[in-house]
Amino acid sequence: MKIGIVVEGEDLQSYVAEDFGRAPFFLIVDSETMDYHVVRNEHQDAAEGVGMLVADAIAGLGLDAVIVGGIGHHGYDILTKAGLKVSFDEEGTAEEALKNFLRRLEFQSRFQ
Repeated sequence: MKIGIVVEGEDLQSYVAEDFGRAPFFLIVDSETMDYHVVRNEHQDAAEGVGMLVADAIAGLGLDAVIVGGIGHHGYDILTKAGLKVSFDEEGTAEEALKNFLRRLEFQSRFQ
């Protein structure tokens, strides 16, 4: 699974960012190998509509899911309409949030 994590730094020990649109970086993580690459948020200093700009950019990255701290309803709508799972109100490091997200997905799959 290819997962985007909105973060404050450039590695898996970075904290999940609280502000989706203003986060400085996104980690694109392969959940099976834990390999990742860093994407700088080129929209973080936009004057307005930053959440929608970022959501549009992320929606085009071929991800399966996005892990965020906080996200507005416009950004959330764009991502979910693009078919991405969005896990919000996440906290801790990117690695912790990813492991928690995958654990919840595994648990949910038992009931489907």
